[in-house]
Amino acid sequence: MISPDGVRTAADLRAVVQALRDHEHFVMCAHEKPDADVIGSGLALGLALRSLGKDVRYYLDDEVPRNLRFLPDSDRTQRTLTGVHPDALYVFLDMSDQARAGDALRSVAPARIVNIDHHLGNQRFGGWNYVVDTEAATGVLVLNVIAALGCSLTPDIATCLLTAIISDTGCFMYSSAGPATLRLAAALVTLGADKDRITEQLYQTRSYSGQKILGRVLEDFKLTEDGICYATVSQELLRTYGAGHEDLEDIVGALRAVEHAEVAALFKESPDGTYRLSLRSRGRVNVMAVAKALGGGGHFRAAGATLPGPLDAALQRFLAAVRAEMAARSGAE
Repeated sequence: MISPDGVRTAADLRAVVQALRDHEHFVMCAHEKPDADVIGSGLALGLALRSLGKDVRYYLDDEVPRNLRFLPDSDRTQRTLTGVHPDALYVFLDMSDQARAGDALRSVAPARIVNIDHHLGNQRFGGWNYVVDTEAATGVLVLNVIAALGCSLTPDIATCLLTAIISDTGCFMYSSAGPATLRLAAALVTLGADKDRITEQLYQTRSYSGQKILGRVLEDFKLTEDGICYATVSQELLRTYGAGHEDLEDIVGALRAVEHAEVAALFKESPDGTYRLSLRSRGRVNVMAVAKALGGGGHFRAAGATLPGPLDAALQRFLAAVRAEMAARSGAE
């Protein structure tokens, strides 16, 4: 017997697919500081819709990260809404609320929004919502949509989807990468996804600046007695090495690997003095709950938030939120 949630999910998928069939003009929308899941998902769906003769634009509030520029259609992204058809549907991918897409898209009416996401706490802000918070990546949901549309899964589409899945499962290290996810990944490789290039770009290629900053972080990080490992990257450090925020990818993963670290965090100073906080957990502490307490969100093992400065105050808020969640976990055991 199908659960009520399963019935709703199937209905949501059918509604999204029908909307994509009924419309001709689309904008794939990525969240700020885009990652491989949102980029891969948007490019995959865009390629599928273009194969049906649809008009597709890809909008980002940022540049495509260097390590994702190998993906097909990544050179067609744009940072303005120039040329977007007035009747276009806006497909918001991999974000729990509309604000994450940036200021330019805050005023898009729900009736023009398709919302495809796998985050807990998604606000179902679209006219069409396909949200499954138990899936390993938004790319899995996009794969379902493409299959339901009847589009061929070309090697290019398969590469985009596998990039999304590999990234959001930490190269299959996270608990979200269960048997079904592994079978999907294997099927995408069979269809022509370029696994070797994906893993090289995501995990075996780092800029000179990024590598230097990683060295500094690993020299200066802090580990508390209760297992909280954290570090900060200042604007001054970024200027010293001529680096940007995309050079900081996976540094928090290196902190998570420190022995006895239950929670890892990287504070990244922004030009306006705020701090973007990336959180990772070994699986015993719910960092999504920590992030929500700080005004952010994410997943059980990977989450984020933005905190106002000064740094000392931001650190104290973060430590208090982590310790509150640790205490709640201990009390529930």
